Amino acid sequence: MSMPPAALQPLFEWMQGTALASYFLNTTWSSPIIQCVHLVALVIFAGSVLIVDMRLLGRGVTDMSIAKVSRMAQPWLIWSFVVLVLSGVPQMFSTALKQYYSPFFWWKMELLILGMIFTFTIRRRVALADEDRIGTFWPKVVAVFSMVLWLGVGTWARLIGLLS
Repeated sequence: MSMPPAALQPLFEWMQGTALASYFLNTTWSSPIIQCVHLVALVIFAGSVLIVDMRLLGRGVTDMSIAKVSRMAQPWLIWSFVVLVLSGVPQMFSTALKQYYSPFFWWKMELLILGMIFTFTIRRRVALADEDRIGTFWPKVVAVFSMVLWLGVGTWARLIGLLS
């Protein structure tokens, strides 16, 4: 996506003008606290992704089946994602127009949607499959794709702040 969708510009303008945006822009501690919460949730999310992806690669927690590692990581993945969204929304409100005009934001959102779809469909199916039936090739392909995909989300997110 090279240009932001024009139909969404009024939404982003509205977000930028809300009391929530003003609060986060004009108070000393609200933004750093919410950013810390966001970063802690990001670490938990990344850890829950990586522990399963490493197991799909045949590394990490090898004394458990891939399916068991995946089932144990899933609540951490889901709840950390919820916290990421809840802590990301106020940050987005306070810089809504910067986000709107940043190509990195739109690339991040595209990869984020693709990442969630991939994680809860293909990756989940492979992680929960019978290891003897699925072999070793496809789990490794899925793990590498997952790691590249989520690394892309994080990279684009960081570039919003650095280059937008």
